[in-house]
Amino acid sequence: MRSLTERHQHILNQIQQKGSVAVLDLCNELEVSSVTIRKDLKLLEDKNCLFRTHGGATQNNPYATDRPVNEKEKLQSAEKLKIGLAAASYIQPDDSILIASGTTVLALAKSIQPVGNLTVITSALNVALELIHHSNIEVLQLGGILRKSSSSVMGPYAESILADFFCSKFFLGADGIDLEFGLTTTSAMEAHLNRQMMAVSQKTIVIADSTKFGKRGFGKICGLDEVDQIITDKNLPEHIVERLEAMGVKVTLV
Repeated sequence: MRSLTERHQHILNQIQQKGSVAVLDLCNELEVSSVTIRKDLKLLEDKNCLFRTHGGATQNNPYATDRPVNEKEKLQSAEKLKIGLAAASYIQPDDSILIASGTTVLALAKSIQPVGNLTVITSALNVALELIHHSNIEVLQLGGILRKSSSSVMGPYAESILADFFCSKFFLGADGIDLEFGLTTTSAMEAHLNRQMMAVSQKTIVIADSTKFGKRGFGKICGLDEVDQIITDKNLPEHIVERLEAMGVKVTLV
């Protein structure tokens, strides 16, 4: 059996190479029990060397934090523009779609050049303002409690309006995408509205840059098995793509 120092060095080397580690893999590699590995991870976390997750550990903080939309818009802006452009290509002539809130869906709104008429239902004020310049786009802005950090509405009034509609596609952003826990946002109330949006849509398309993977927000939106497609950037590791496709999720890298 390796010493405590040797085990810790092995764990840190693996995290540096892979970005994350699993308890079961470390047990096999180091030939120790899961109890020992979890104690090792706890010690390393106390030293600020890693972040523990369900079943393992990661190099980056897995917990998504709420940031103002104007601040988030500056992060991974090039990737978001590519993702938004790719997502816009799935909109059909005379389509009716739902768009949630977030900076990546705003990139989608900026990329939309509709053929024929398009009906858009959205919770996001900035998305609505972006689309009103198009004469052939009818925008239905949901009402409700204004969440200032995301410039969007949420709450029971917004949810009740959705009961009168059904759309072909729902374009959804996320603060966190975890292979085990699913899609999350930092607001539980917004997560609930997103679930209602999914319920009135034929297809759910998640658009998010690769930095959102491996993170978790406070409010769970849904499991990944409830998602039809994810459009993200090409920096997403291949093993995550394979896991998603095994769940039946179509993955598009841009």
